[in-house]
Amino acid sequence: MKGIKGIVSYDAMETIRNTNEWLGATARALGSYPAFALIPHPAIKVLSAWGRVTERSFSRMVIKPDWEIPPIAGEDGQDHIVYVEPVMRRAFGDLIHFRVARRETSPRKVLLVAPMSGHYATLMRSTVTSLLPDCEVYVTDWHNARDIPVSEGKFDIEDYTSYLVDFIKHLGPDTNVVAVCQPAPLALAATAMLAEEDPGSQPRTLTLIGGPVDPDAAATEVTDFGNRMTMGELEHLAIQSVGFKYRGAGRMVYPGLAQLSSFIAMNAETHARAFIDKIFNEARGTGTEGDRHNKFYDEYLAVMDMTAEFYLSTVERIFKNLEIAQNRFTVNGKPVDIGKISDVAIMTVEGSNDDISAPGQCVAALDLCTGVPAEKKQQHLESGAGHYGIFAGKSWRLNIRPLVLDFIDENMAVPDSIRPKRRRARGGTAADCGASDPVGDSGKIAV
Repeated sequence: MKGIKGIVSYDAMETIRNTNEWLGATARALGSYPAFALIPHPAIKVLSAWGRVTERSFSRMVIKPDWEIPPIAGEDGQDHIVYVEPVMRRAFGDLIHFRVARRETSPRKVLLVAPMSGHYATLMRSTVTSLLPDCEVYVTDWHNARDIPVSEGKFDIEDYTSYLVDFIKHLGPDTNVVAVCQPAPLALAATAMLAEEDPGSQPRTLTLIGGPVDPDAAATEVTDFGNRMTMGELEHLAIQSVGFKYRGAGRMVYPGLAQLSSFIAMNAETHARAFIDKIFNEARGTGTEGDRHNKFYDEYLAVMDMTAEFYLSTVERIFKNLEIAQNRFTVNGKPVDIGKISDVAIMTVEGSNDDISAPGQCVAALDLCTGVPAEKKQQHLESGAGHYGIFAGKSWRLNIRPLVLDFIDENMAVPDSIRPKRRRARGGTAADCGASDPVGDSGKIAV
């Protein structure tokens, strides 16, 4: 009965989404009907504008965004096209490579570990674009759980960690891992597994950006919610069965549409104002296809389902039981000792205004790495930056990215001849960090 009820709820959400998309399309068509051009009334233009914005918004919720990486400018003045190529294909996620055509392979091999937290890996598009001129970039591209048949089995945080181990092994020991937010503690665990089981495959460096290694180090709305809710309540309220129209029919998931409603509720007033402004801009004729609103919300509204076991095990084991923070994490019944890491240089990055993973949660990783010499540990707290800004905002581009590249170079002995000249900007403001984000620096994207 629970499974049938879940399917009904899942399909009900999809029906609501589809209905709103249809209403938007209908309003757009009606407001754009040629005969109405004879009626000089602003309500007609507002109706058409509301329809265009509504149709676009609700249609984006079920479409995976394209990477759309722009060509990379070469030293010879020629643009180099970027190809997205799968390197390893797995049921729940692929390892993809951004190959820059007609360019020598960069000695800086970077694996960006994208979060599995409601949004696609394309959320890190700007991060990838900023690294490509100087690095060979690989990304973990996680799949939408609704499209994965039940026959493929489960996928929880232990499976996620095992995927990371396999990806790092495949790329080799000269890999530099950069984990953003949610996967930070699991990337740390994967590195510890390699340190004990296959030391020769360990990455050269590990950079953790705004991740909940120790959620109890600093309280946020996210940690408070996890502590208030029991696991039974969470499963009852959040988990549903995938509807019949998808390949993963019957799989228990935390639906992307449910996650999106939570994201928006965290900052509802700002989102409402952004959409009202967009509708009136469209009605006035000042809105454009490539404006800031469309660029941001095309990504923000594109959500994916995550497996129930991954979501529940993350809340229970990372946030409630603090298994990583207390070095008690296990994979397939085998303890993972973070203290075994000794040859990997580790850096943590936090934002002073991060309201998702507050300062203190990520830097806790350095204390857990008791086997790493002090000279191989670095930490950085970016003043005025929120959650989104530390990996995709202006703070990342001007301050954090140069630090990460220098950190990689220092621990890879990259020849000076191939090091690009980088200058770290000073005095970045919180407003600067959100320059490309109409809802602020953090964007309330809970990754």
